[in-house]
Amino acid sequence: MTFGCGMTPKILTTLKTYDRSQFAADLIAGITVAMVALPLSLAIAIASGADPAQGLVTAIVAGFVISALGGSRVQIGGPTGAFIVVVFGVIAEHGYDGLVLATLMAGVILIAAGLFRVGNLIAFVPEAVVNGFTIGIAAIIATSQLKDLLGLQADMPAEFFGKIHAIWANQGEIVPQSLGVGLLTGGLIIVLRRLFPRWPRLIVAVAVGSAAVALLNLPVDTIAARFGALPSRLPMPRVPAMGWDRMVELLPSACVIAFLAGVESLLSAMVADRMIGSRHRTGVEVIAQGAANLASALFGGLPATGAIARTATNVRAGGRTPVAGIVHALTLLVLMIVAAPLAGYLAMPAMAALLILTAWNMAEPHKWPDYMRAPLSDRLLLLLTLVLTVLTDLTVAIGVGVALGLAIRLRRRHVDPADWHMPDR
Repeated sequence: MTFGCGMTPKILTTLKTYDRSQFAADLIAGITVAMVALPLSLAIAIASGADPAQGLVTAIVAGFVISALGGSRVQIGGPTGAFIVVVFGVIAEHGYDGLVLATLMAGVILIAAGLFRVGNLIAFVPEAVVNGFTIGIAAIIATSQLKDLLGLQADMPAEFFGKIHAIWANQGEIVPQSLGVGLLTGGLIIVLRRLFPRWPRLIVAVAVGSAAVALLNLPVDTIAARFGALPSRLPMPRVPAMGWDRMVELLPSACVIAFLAGVESLLSAMVADRMIGSRHRTGVEVIAQGAANLASALFGGLPATGAIARTATNVRAGGRTPVAGIVHALTLLVLMIVAAPLAGYLAMPAMAALLILTAWNMAEPHKWPDYMRAPLSDRLLLLLTLVLTVLTDLTVAIGVGVALGLAIRLRRRHVDPADWHMPDR
C-alpha cells in the first residue's frame, strides 16, 4: 500500500527546508514545553490512580512518537486531564494491567481509524457534547484533588456527591499547612501567568511550594513519602498478558480511550492550525495517536493524546516543526535520568493546586456566556452530557450525547419523514 503526501508525517515535510535558526527556535520551545509537561505529567498520573513515574514515561514515549509520526507541525502529546476519569475507573475495575491492555487495544483502534480516514467523522461530534463532557471531567478532577489540597487522610468514595459529603464530614481534619502550600502554589501560577507569561510558571510555582514544605519541615505529604523514589530510567518494554475474554471485557474502555484520544488530538491540531496558519493531516495524526498509545502501553504508560495547553505553549515559545516535540520528549528523559530524586520532594497539595487550576482552564469558563446564548437544544444537550459525565460515567455520557446530538442535527436539516408502511408478515 502506498500513500500520497496527505499520509506523510509532517516531520518529513518540514525537514526539507529545515535550517539552523529553526532548530534554535525548536530547541528553546521544546525545553520550555518540557518544563510545563514535567509537573503536569506527574500530577495527572497521581490523579488517575497510577504511580507518578508512569505519567512521566507516557510523556516521554508517547510525546516522542506523536511528534515523530504525527500530521501536525506543532502538536505536543502526552497524558492529559481528559483521561483522568477514564483511567481511574479502568484501574479501579480492572487493575493497572487492564489499563495497559485497554490502551494497547485503543492504539490498534486508532491506527485502523486513521488508515480508513475515520478521523474525518470527528467533525460530526456535536460541539455541545464535547463541551459538556469536558466541563464534567473538569468538575470531577477538581473535586478529586480537594483531599490532597486540604491534607485529609480519610478514604474518599468514588462518587461525586459522596466525595463532597466526605470532605464536608471531615472538615475538622483539615491540615492548615497543606491548604497554605496549595494556595501559595495556585496563587503563584496565576501571578506568574499575568506578569511573566513566558516563564515555565507551573514548575516554578510547584517548586516554590514544595521548597517551603522542605525548608519549614511542614507536615505535608510529598511524592516520595507516598510513592517512594521515582525511577531514573525508562522501563523495559513488555507485551501485556492477553486473552479473548479479557479483551472483550476491556473493549468498551478501549473504545472510550480511542474516542477521547482522537477527539482531543484533532481539536488540539485544529487550534494549532489557527495559531500558525497551517493545516494538519487528519489521517496521519490519528495513526500517530494510535502508534503513541501502542508504544506507551508497551512501556507500561498511560493513554496519551495531543495536549492543547502544551501545544499552545509550544507555539508561543517559537516551535514550528515536530522537532520541538521531539526535543520536549528528550528533555523529559534527561530530567528523569538526572533529577528523579528531586521530583520526590514535590508536595502533594502543590500538585493538587496545579490540577485544580488545570481543571478550571479545561472548563473554559470564559466561554460559558456563549454557551448560554446557544439554541435551547444545544444548551440541554450540553447540560445532559455534563450531568451524565459527573453522575454516571463517560461511556454513557458520550454515547447518549452523540446519539442525541446527531438526532438534533438531522432534525435541523428538516429531513422529510420516511415513506414507511406496515410490512406484510
